[in-house]
Amino acid sequence: MTANEFRRMALSLPDAIEAAHMGHPDFRVGGKIFATLGYPGKSFAMVALTPDQQELFVRTEPRTFTPVPGGWGRKGSTHVLLRTARNAAVREALDVAYHNRAPK
Repeated sequence: MTANEFRRMALSLPDAIEAAHMGHPDFRVGGKIFATLGYPGKSFAMVALTPDQQELFVRTEPRTFTPVPGGWGRKGSTHVLLRTARNAAVREALDVAYHNRAPK
């Protein structure tokens, strides 16, 4: 998967917008970040999951999904290694992260 494919998937979700955070693109709904691109490097993205959701994605796609190091990762922030990512898995992770942040 490319960064542009990730971007298109994120922006295809209702009311999702692209902004920037700490020098890299992020994707928001209702003012809350649900995904980012380009951190810690251009080959990565991040999805904002819960710890339980993170555990499931890491277990089922360990070559693609890994916890972000430190406290953010313990709270569910999850790296996506784009070069190993399957479209269906990323689409599902983005959908879950989006619904975690979308206004109720």
